[in-house]
Amino acid sequence: MRGERAHSLLIHGDAGKGLDELRATTGDQSLAGTVKLCYIDPPYNTGERFAHYNDRADRAEWLSTLHEHLLAARELLAPDGSLWLHLDDSEQHRARCVLDEVFGEDCFVATIVWQKRTTRDNRKSFSSMHDYIHIYAPAGPKAWKKVRNGLPDTGAFANPDNDPRGSWRSIPMNVQAGHATASQFYTVVTPTGVQHDPPPGRCWTYTAERLAELDAEGRVYWPRGGDGKPRLKRFESEVTGLAPFTIWSSDEVGDTGAAKRGLLSEFPHQQAFDTPKPLALLERIVSIATEPGDVVLDYYLGSGTTAVAAQRLGRRWVGIEQNLRTIEQFALPRLSTAWDSFPDEGFAFAQI
Repeated sequence: MRGERAHSLLIHGDAGKGLDELRATTGDQSLAGTVKLCYIDPPYNTGERFAHYNDRADRAEWLSTLHEHLLAARELLAPDGSLWLHLDDSEQHRARCVLDEVFGEDCFVATIVWQKRTTRDNRKSFSSMHDYIHIYAPAGPKAWKKVRNGLPDTGAFANPDNDPRGSWRSIPMNVQAGHATASQFYTVVTPTGVQHDPPPGRCWTYTAERLAELDAEGRVYWPRGGDGKPRLKRFESEVTGLAPFTIWSSDEVGDTGAAKRGLLSEFPHQQAFDTPKPLALLERIVSIATEPGDVVLDYYLGSGTTAVAAQRLGRRWVGIEQNLRTIEQFALPRLSTAWDSFPDEGFAFAQI
């Protein structure tokens, strides 16, 4: 593989050969163990033929190729990296078995259900409106949680009592009682003398002793002039992001229709992809799984959305795409535009 050393890299070639070249690269250009995010949107093996690729393969061959590519990608992943595999109902349940085999069942993190369409298809028994994105992390879900980013917390914060620790908001101080200890069941007495027991089926978050300590530290808010149930003051400086839900709606991250309209607006004289992914979807994935400067890999790059998202967010990226026409008509123009708006050290183009 030839190409000048650069911040990012676009490769024209077969995914398997491209992965082999990346694995074989040594020295300061080696990517082995450095990829923080590998996002894959491969052919789904739906049995259909699209304008830009053939989505019909023998199932055994499709699964064998998936297995081979995942093994190669695993070698490139950083110890705290993650792999996100995007599929529909055609093969996703079989792909989960391959992922378990390659990474191990303990490396499964979550499955995202993405609302890919909002229109109804009455030609079928059920109108499919979602895809799946399976997430695996070599370090396992608990360790990976420590390095992944949460979603922005847009909740309202205020400082009505001029607390020197800054703005805050209150959250309930009771939780489900399923795993509670006896010390979490007691009667709370408010500063005004009102008594409160935990709501049915719930217990207090903290023991009576810990609640008293938090109150002494000014961390407890007593609503209704002191008569209400205790609430914890959560300061804005303490918020590190929200745990992502596993269902992502089109209102949040866009859908296929919006992505197609976006491509048509950029390339009005080109035939758009049949199933493009919206930029907002990839930007959320990149934001959750990486930090600025990290490496993002997509070895089914297509029109380049993953690389564009990475470029816009200040990440390095490596993309592999076998269709030269797709690269020339879509990926390169989009990446050039993204680089103009979010410049860095540039990207190189290589052919294998």
